[in-house]
Amino acid sequence: MSKTKKNEKGPTFEEELARLEAIVESLEGGEVPLAELVERYEAGMRHLKNCQEKLADAELRIEQLRSVSAEGEAETQPFEDGEY
Repeated sequence: MSKTKKNEKGPTFEEELARLEAIVESLEGGEVPLAELVERYEAGMRHLKNCQEKLADAELRIEQLRSVSAEGEAETQPFEDGEY
């Protein structure tokens, strides 16, 4: 898959996680005004949700690949449009 196609689907899990970690570090510093703290918290929650969705998608893909036919070959199932 080309880099362009990945970017069309949004940030990767690693990018989302890095953003979440940066937000957590900034919040732990304690030097953030309340209004900005709330905005960062909301952004962090969005990144957390995106990470959880990406992990759930990866888990589903792994489970589908683990399904093995009687001949010992992996059976895969097509994903719906918009899935990885």
